[in-house]
Amino acid sequence: MAFVDLSRRDINVLEKIKDPESDPSLAVQVDPTLPKDPYISDPEEYQQISQQERNIILSIQKAELQQAKQRSSGATDVDIVAEYRKCVSRLGELVQSHPQYASARNNRAQALRRLYGDSMLVADAPRNSQALLQSVDDGERIEAAKTVLGDLDHAISLLTPKPYSRLSPQVARTLSNAHTQRAAIYLMTSKLLVSKSVSMDAQRPEAQWTKLDFEERASRDFAMGGRYGNEIAKGLAVSTNPTAKLCGQMVREAMKKEYGSDYAS
Repeated sequence: MAFVDLSRRDINVLEKIKDPESDPSLAVQVDPTLPKDPYISDPEEYQQISQQERNIILSIQKAELQQAKQRSSGATDVDIVAEYRKCVSRLGELVQSHPQYASARNNRAQALRRLYGDSMLVADAPRNSQALLQSVDDGERIEAAKTVLGDLDHAISLLTPKPYSRLSPQVARTLSNAHTQRAAIYLMTSKLLVSKSVSMDAQRPEAQWTKLDFEERASRDFAMGGRYGNEIAKGLAVSTNPTAKLCGQMVREAMKKEYGSDYAS
């Protein structure tokens, strides 16, 4: 394989292709010395709140593990849906008591995605094997989608840093997860809009979006997820952005001509 020595400028150009909104001067600056949550400066208080959250997450992880073991043995004692509903309720209580603790909102959205699937913005969507609930009425589905999108919007709004600001590793991880989760919902919706239509709370801006709008917003959120540390999201930002994909193909071809057939994309 040929060795390619890229300049800083070359690297910035390639990053721009991966993330069309990237700006090298606004790179994420992670600082582990900062408080783990910008709204909870007392370490003891943060430890208490985050431990509550961990206990809730551990309860559903345990249920998932038990269900997996029982499937292999043919037993069905664990009511995984009930466990997730309980988890959503307990996370809701945590959000109510600590409304600026974004991580709880992010995790509640994830639990609801496990229950309802990423097709929750579309009525009569094809069966999603990842969703625990395969048949729910439209009112329940629409309410769940409203909560999920509201939680993700709020978490992102709470934690997004100002330009040139630093953020803790915990904040970067939550932002990455929130953007990536929202992107997954938008991407699934865009795929289903070929034959289906959006069915959601009319007050949400997405209710008026087209298939292209969902694709573009998914790509943008994947790019942000990548910027905050999720490399898989960064790659998906390109695959879901037609313009970036085309630019990427053009650059790869140009580099193959410049450096020879041994250049690996």
